[in-house]
Amino acid sequence: MATGMPADLRMVVADLDGTLLHDGETFEQRFLSHRSIDAVNRLHDAGVRFAVSTARPVSTAKVIIDRLPVDACVYLNGALIDFEPAHSSYDQLTGKNPVGDADLLKVGFSSERACAVCLMLLEEFPNMQVGIVMNDVRYTNFDVSMYWKTQTWQYTNFRDVPEGTADKIILFPQREQWGRLQQLIPDDFEVNISEGVMWMLMNPMANKQHSLYTLASRMHIPLSTIASFGDDLIDIAMLRESGWGVAVSNANPDVLRIADEVCPANNDDGVAQWIDAYLRRYR
Repeated sequence: MATGMPADLRMVVADLDGTLLHDGETFEQRFLSHRSIDAVNRLHDAGVRFAVSTARPVSTAKVIIDRLPVDACVYLNGALIDFEPAHSSYDQLTGKNPVGDADLLKVGFSSERACAVCLMLLEEFPNMQVGIVMNDVRYTNFDVSMYWKTQTWQYTNFRDVPEGTADKIILFPQREQWGRLQQLIPDDFEVNISEGVMWMLMNPMANKQHSLYTLASRMHIPLSTIASFGDDLIDIAMLRESGWGVAVSNANPDVLRIADEVCPANNDDGVAQWIDAYLRRYR
């Protein structure tokens, strides 16, 4: 481990897929190891808060969150922030209870606007796989089960999506479409690309960097005392803004390049190894 590990650590923020979770043959088979659970529990017992920041929706992330002592959770890449995971129900997190709850923050855009953007993009790319994520339902023009087996979805022509606050638009473009697609994205959306495949169009304030600021402010924790862990391009800003940004060794090369430190890979419980080294040194 590097010698620059922060001695005054007050919070760890970790991505899930490719970082805290082990890989699996399918999305559903990715898993959290007992070693990681034990390490996070010991870290928390030592007085260091722990938060998760993931692109996953509630349906596939909460079952993982519930196994950890999590002080806050950022879902959907920043579109939903839960400040009290231990007390939040699935219904609260998916909009069946009022979103105005003081323990939740939703950062999105109207479903009407989302539909207009989807229809505009489909005029240019009629065969593109497009969808809107809202209240843990995916309204799509394709069979979602080809990517995720357990997520709730409905076919749509983007003229029958219910009114509400959408979390994000998802796209699966072909590589040769990227250049033209980038030109078509409206200025009121920010693009994040997950695992080099899925494009996510988000509210510009719905990202891991802004959610890190929000968590730090809400918890009264200086950014300089936060260590964050990630593996993908959407983690870069979070790692840069944290006091200590750590990439797992299996991370995207651009993430490895900007990290303050590289820990072992996700499949080797790299985050847990880092926590163990921190606790041995400082606690």
